[in-house]
Amino acid sequence: MVSACGGPGSPRVAVVAGRAVGGAVLRNRAKRRLREAVAQAPLRSDRDYVVIGGEGLGRAPFSLVRAWVVAAVEEVR
Repeated sequence: MVSACGGPGSPRVAVVAGRAVGGAVLRNRAKRRLREAVAQAPLRSDRDYVVIGGEGLGRAPFSLVRAWVVAAVEEVR
């Protein structure tokens, strides 16, 4: 059983994009971009992460999205 603070192995990541992001197409695009940004971020293996997309995420440059995710992960460390 794995606790909420993680366990052995890879970190678990949940990606959420609500209606504030936009219609279904924009929400799906935002989630794909967040998943890719998380894949490039230095995640700790003993943590679980929930990444929540907000308004404007679907249209923001990917480099900015990646920077947001990396900064958030580093802040948690």
